[in-house]
Amino acid sequence: MTASVSAWTSPAAIEVESRLFRALAVLRVVVLINALGLTVYRAANFDPPAAALVCALVMVGWTVFALWAYADPHRRTAVLVGADLAIALGLLLVTPLVKGPGFQASVPGFWVSGALLACAIHYRWIGGLLAGVALAAVDLGLRQEIDQSIYGNAFLLLIGGPVVGYMCESVQRMALERDEAERAAARAEERARLARAVHDGVLQVLALVQRRGGELGGDAAELGRLAGEQERELRALIRGEQPGRGPAAGMGDLAAALAELETGTVTVSGPATAVEMPAHQAEEIVAATRAALDNVRRHVGEDARAWVLLQAFPDHVEVSVRDDGPGIAEGRVVEAGAQGRLGISESIRGRIEDLGGQAELITGATGTEWELTVPRTGVDA
Repeated sequence: MTASVSAWTSPAAIEVESRLFRALAVLRVVVLINALGLTVYRAANFDPPAAALVCALVMVGWTVFALWAYADPHRRTAVLVGADLAIALGLLLVTPLVKGPGFQASVPGFWVSGALLACAIHYRWIGGLLAGVALAAVDLGLRQEIDQSIYGNAFLLLIGGPVVGYMCESVQRMALERDEAERAAARAEERARLARAVHDGVLQVLALVQRRGGELGGDAAELGRLAGEQERELRALIRGEQPGRGPAAGMGDLAAALAELETGTVTVSGPATAVEMPAHQAEEIVAATRAALDNVRRHVGEDARAWVLLQAFPDHVEVSVRDDGPGIAEGRVVEAGAQGRLGISESIRGRIEDLGGQAELITGATGTEWELTVPRTGVDA
């Protein structure tokens, strides 16, 4: 996700910034107490001594104002952050004037970290870097001698600002991504709810109209044909609106694979959502279903109607393939097997039994129906 300028003003980003400023408020109080204690301890180094009181009042006044100003996101403007940094730099610049050019410790000391971190939080790593460079450059530029301790403090300013700014940016980015993921999940849940409602209502009615229209014939048959076309288009639309997550590696979507078998004479019905199964299982079930449909076309006729129904359960799936033909004559299946015609025994039963399932054939004067039941393995129910 690439954050834009507007993204940093989103509620999630502002909330992250507010929490960091609340933590900074605690740090400001701590470093203020430290600075006041050192000012009192080193009061003799100030010339005149009253300068120590003036500097202390400036730090106290600005700290109190900053705690109030940074508490409201609307007050966190470039003017406020710039003034914060300017006062910190100003206290550094007056140090030689009130303590002499050979001073050992600056007036604000670690108090300047408040302004540094405010720049880093509000303007992220770039703001932290620029503030660190400015504070370190002024501090080092005022020194007559630079020892290891002074260099170490300046180095901490240089790296502390960018690090805190980068961390702030990372946390804001994660908050934005989290909110986007939650919104996507909510949209997906709403789409799934609507898909279930459509599937349980409109699609079933259209399928019923299509079936009854074909049975009644005449104008009703045309109405059934139109209902079938609308059902296919609506089902495709619902399937296209499902979340973009595809099956995991080695898995397949049985519902989508069976839907590809739908034609003008074949109606496929199933869950509105994906039915994940191991890819090999899904392929074998589709092959067995295709073989059953081939039998319908071969033995009932090219224009024969057929219906495929997929039902998914946590531990197994059931696929029903039904036609409106005259059924299979008694003993015909046994006779076909004896003649070496293995379409039923191998293409359908053999495939399903190899998967650990069972294939049941139901036939009569009203048509033929296959009930294919296969356990779901490797699926988190």
